Amino acid sequence: MHTRNLGNLTVSALGLGCMGMSEFYGGRDDEESLKTIDRALELGITLLDTADMYGPYTNEELVGRALRGRPRDSFVLATKFGIVRGPKPQDRGLDGSPAYVKKSIDGSLSRLGLDYVDLYQYHRVDPKIPIEDTVGALSGLVKAGKVRYIGLSEVNAATLRKAHSVSPISSVQSEYSLWTREPEVDGVLETCRELGIGFLAYSPLGRGFLTGQIKHVEDFAADDYRRFSPRFQGENFQKNLDLVTRITELAGARGATASQLVLAWVMAKSPQVVPIPGTKRRRYLEENLRSLELELSPAELARLEDALPVGAAAGTRYPESMMSHLGR
Repeated sequence: MHTRNLGNLTVSALGLGCMGMSEFYGGRDDEESLKTIDRALELGITLLDTADMYGPYTNEELVGRALRGRPRDSFVLATKFGIVRGPKPQDRGLDGSPAYVKKSIDGSLSRLGLDYVDLYQYHRVDPKIPIEDTVGALSGLVKAGKVRYIGLSEVNAATLRKAHSVSPISSVQSEYSLWTREPEVDGVLETCRELGIGFLAYSPLGRGFLTGQIKHVEDFAADDYRRFSPRFQGENFQKNLDLVTRITELAGARGATASQLVLAWVMAKSPQVVPIPGTKRRRYLEENLRSLELELSPAELARLEDALPVGAAAGTRYPESMMSHLGR
C-alpha cells in the first residue's frame, strides 16, 4: 500500500470514509459494513474516518466494533467533533468551546473503545468561539495523550493560519473532487502546501454522482441526503448527469471505471492529498482501491479537467442553510 503524510502522521494513500455506513445515504447493513472495514484493513488501508455526529454516535460505535482486538498500531483512526445535533434532523448547532472539546473527546473514546485517537478534527468552525481557543483546547488533549494530531474541516486559509500558529495542524478535511474544486482556487490547498499540512478529500466521488451509476434521483431512499442536495435537484440533476457522461467515456477509453479515474485524478493533483471515499460494500471498496494502480498522464489530466472544469457543477454542494457553515 502506498502511503502519504498528513503533517507528521503517515497514512495509507487512500482512506475509508465510514459515514454512509450509518446515515445519510439510505439503508444500513452493519454486518456488511463491518466486513468492509475488515477488508479495508486487510488490503492495507490504515486510515478510517468517522465523526461523533454520524448517527449521531452510532458510526463511532460501529467503527469501534470493527477495531476491537486489533493491534493499535495497525490502523489510524480519525474522528471529528463540533456539530451538535438535536432530536430533529434540522436541529443542528456548532460548539467549539474548550469545555465541549474536552467533553467530546471522552465520549468518542468511550464509543470507539480506544485510549486515544490519531487525528481529532474540528468539524465546522463555531463563529462564537475564537479559533485560537478551540485549538488551544485541542493542544491540551495532545498533551494529555488523548489525541495524537489535530485536524480542521472546511476552514478558509486565514483561519488555518491562525490555528496553525497556536498548535501544529496536521490536516484539513474538505470536499474535493472533479466537481468540487474550490480548494484549488480559495487558497486552502496552497496554504496546506506552504505549511506542510495534509489534505483529506471527502466525497471525492461527488457523493456517488461521479461513478456514473446514478441515473434518477427517484432511485434514492426517502431519507437519502442527496434528495435534498441542490446538485441532485431539478434541472441541476440533468446538467450534472451530462457532465458525468464525458467522465464515463474517458474512463472507458482508459479501461477503468469512472470511480477509479476520478480517484486517480484527486491523488494526482498533489502528494499531500488523501481521498477518503465512503462505501459500505466490499465490492466498491475493492474497485476504489484499484485507482492506486492508475497513473494519469498530463494529457489525461487535462482532458478530465476540460470535461469538468472549475465551476462546471450545477447547484451548490449543500442546501443554503448549511453553506453558511463552510469556509470560516
